[in-house]
Amino acid sequence: MAEEARWYVVHTYSGYENKVKANIEKTIENRNLQDQILEVMIPVQNVLEITKTGARKQAQKKIFPAYVLIHMIMNDDTWYVVRNTRGVTGFVGPGSKPVPLTEEEMKEMSNMLDGGMELDFAVGDTVVITSGVWENQTGVIQQINQKTQSVILNVDFFGRETPAEINFTDIKKE
Repeated sequence: MAEEARWYVVHTYSGYENKVKANIEKTIENRNLQDQILEVMIPVQNVLEITKTGARKQAQKKIFPAYVLIHMIMNDDTWYVVRNTRGVTGFVGPGSKPVPLTEEEMKEMSNMLDGGMELDFAVGDTVVITSGVWENQTGVIQQINQKTQSVILNVDFFGRETPAEINFTDIKKE
């Protein structure tokens, strides 16, 4: 019976995640291990950052700095390849025994990754619109749409509350 591929967590030196991923992928190719090491992943999340000039930009932030996830069949060869990759300090698990992630842990991880951007505002918050036709207007967030990366705000238009759809990058918390 063939061993089933599972997700394992590998600890790396801080800042070496991308290098470790690239090195393992190169080794997979060189040693023809595509059927044993299926995927190497660095979990990232999109976040909205504000630069020193006050501009907002979308960036990717590592969810687990210094860790890399590997979907692989654990055997002596794959263990050796991963463990001896430059920048890897070891597998996560007691002693030298790697422990695979459970289905629930992977499901939770998937939800984190699909969640879109981490926001600094929520429904009900009052925000200021920073650009466009509604610039300098304030509004209350009624709805947040991660897919379109926009919010629906109620803004004051000639004394009436009017809904307006505004991009995440065009608002800031009051």
